[in-house]
Amino acid sequence: MKHITIIVPEGEGNNLSSIVGAYKLFSKANEYWKQNGNPERFIIQLAGVSKNIQFFDGLFEVKPHLHLADIAKTDLIIIPSLNHNYVEAIKANQFLIEWIEKQYKQGAEVASICTGAFILASSGLLDGKSCSTHWSAVNGFKALFPKINMEPDRLITDEKGIYTNGGAYSFLNLIIYLIEKYFDRQTAIFCSKVFQIEMDRNSQSEFVIFNGQKLHNDELIIQAQTFIESQLKEKISIEHLASRFAVGRRNFDRRFIKATGNTPVEYTQRVKVESAKKAFESSRKTINEVMYDVGYSDVKAFREVFRKITGMSPLEYRNKYNKEAVR
Repeated sequence: MKHITIIVPEGEGNNLSSIVGAYKLFSKANEYWKQNGNPERFIIQLAGVSKNIQFFDGLFEVKPHLHLADIAKTDLIIIPSLNHNYVEAIKANQFLIEWIEKQYKQGAEVASICTGAFILASSGLLDGKSCSTHWSAVNGFKALFPKINMEPDRLITDEKGIYTNGGAYSFLNLIIYLIEKYFDRQTAIFCSKVFQIEMDRNSQSEFVIFNGQKLHNDELIIQAQTFIESQLKEKISIEHLASRFAVGRRNFDRRFIKATGNTPVEYTQRVKVESAKKAFESSRKTINEVMYDVGYSDVKAFREVFRKITGMSPLEYRNKYNKEAVR
């Protein structure tokens, strides 16, 4: 029989739902597996450093089954989502981080949920590997962990026994993914139906709210970003933009990528698509009207850029998020 350890990190305000949800889903998979004539697959236990951990100002309390130090070997570690003070969470969980690293080196696999990726990244196990987390935490994550290949549009990453996932309740998709991997497809389908979780989702692109990437100290690039954001209706030439700020195109591109993680073209596309999304959500404008408002005149080009960034066509997005527009 194998062992699943669901971590209960130290710190107020961490995410209770990802702990409870993971426990319930794996328990249901175990139950279904046994009902179909199989021996019990996993022992599922919550483990932490404290005997009880408070959530939501003491409204809820979790009492882990056992202390981390009492687990000599585990097979799968689940790291839940954290509160928003990631640096403090990392400081408060050094024992946990070292324990995860040790267990991985002994053969355990590790899965982080949402911002639990900050704990996983602090172990060094993600260096050089792909990672996803909540879209709102991406910029801060990149600043803290530049050696990690952040892929914010992906819902799940799976690399060398390490799994990460996007934000919030998308952790349910990660657990279904792991159930299929550790049990079988039929068990995963059963759990997805019982808990009504959509199978095989692979992107969180449509949920991203693009707020720009300005957590850097390059004042010239911040000015360029502000200019791009103020010229939504215009077709912006990157050559013109570089010359406007008296920087060679090559150097401008290099500085822009270093500061934001995007090329100037990618950044411009994201700004325009974010504005288009808001228009589709809140107005009755046609696809063409919105397209012109954000500086596109070619329907095919607009549709391709929109789908690349959101995973949906403009029409699909409008129909999904604006009930008034489809009446």
